[in-house]
Amino acid sequence: MSVDRSSQSEIVVSAFYRFAALPDFRSLREPLLNTLLRHDVRGTVLLAAEGINGTVAGSRAGINAALDWIRADSRLRELRTRESFSAQNPFYRTRVKLKREIVTMGAPDIDPRHMAGAYVTPDRWNELIDDPEVLVLDTRNRYEVNIGSFENAVNPETDSFREFPEYARKNLDPDKHRKVAMFCTGGIRCEKSTAWLKQQGFDEVYHLQGGILNYLENVPPEDSRWRGECFVFDNRVTVNHRLEQGSYDQCHACRMPVSDEDKQSPHFEKGVSCPHCHDRQTRERASRFAERQRQVDLARERGEQHIGQDMDELMRERRQAKIRHKEEQRESERGDRD
Repeated sequence: MSVDRSSQSEIVVSAFYRFAALPDFRSLREPLLNTLLRHDVRGTVLLAAEGINGTVAGSRAGINAALDWIRADSRLRELRTRESFSAQNPFYRTRVKLKREIVTMGAPDIDPRHMAGAYVTPDRWNELIDDPEVLVLDTRNRYEVNIGSFENAVNPETDSFREFPEYARKNLDPDKHRKVAMFCTGGIRCEKSTAWLKQQGFDEVYHLQGGILNYLENVPPEDSRWRGECFVFDNRVTVNHRLEQGSYDQCHACRMPVSDEDKQSPHFEKGVSCPHCHDRQTRERASRFAERQRQVDLARERGEQHIGQDMDELMRERRQAKIRHKEEQRESERGDRD
């Protein structure tokens, strides 16, 4: 089942990646950024010595021009792409960032080009995960898994992809788990996680080619083993089985997805807090978010777009909140031992 593009909005959302040796990746940043800006393509692209990873959105012509520019580099010619569609551009800005890894697992020495697990196409995925001898493992973070996942898949309960190797060391055994099938949103996390498992001595390791988004595009809902919606890293928040915008919103304070049920919580205040972050809000921070929401509402009344607080600042605050939370947990554990 392929998406009928003729019935879709003119905004194309393209997720792509390619593991490749790019020792000169820093020199690619400025010309790539200029290309995206010239064609009014928004989103974020990551460059590292190990390759490229990004999700961008724009017109059909703009996306084609951006992808053509990337593929003009022979090292990136086999770029893996996945498309969906949106009624409006789900990104506010255009960014090209330089990173140590294009997907951060804390293992830059892993090279998926040479040791990743075996690809399984969407039309063969159901058969694989129906095998009782196969351990089906969701490699995404817990909040993503809670929104939707495959039937009987194991949730590693991780808060970031960096935690996956430690989870695997504690919970997976190559002698016990002879067959492991893994999946993620677009396929890139599984390139690294399956390569890491192969390095640890696991023999039969598989991953869903193109990730969940490829499965949703190609497997009819009546044959699907997918349950729920799929979290995506843009302003759509989630997509349903038809790759249309889903039912979740996003908390602008902590960036976590919020359901209709979450919005009924006394801890939910639009633009200010939600059940995920209310206990980590300072008065100053809550006041700042309340003012931001007021400006958003005023801009909407005027028919203008308010791009809101800088995403980097939001992500920094979210990381700091996680650090504070973990420090509080350690202090509590020390107190219990004392």
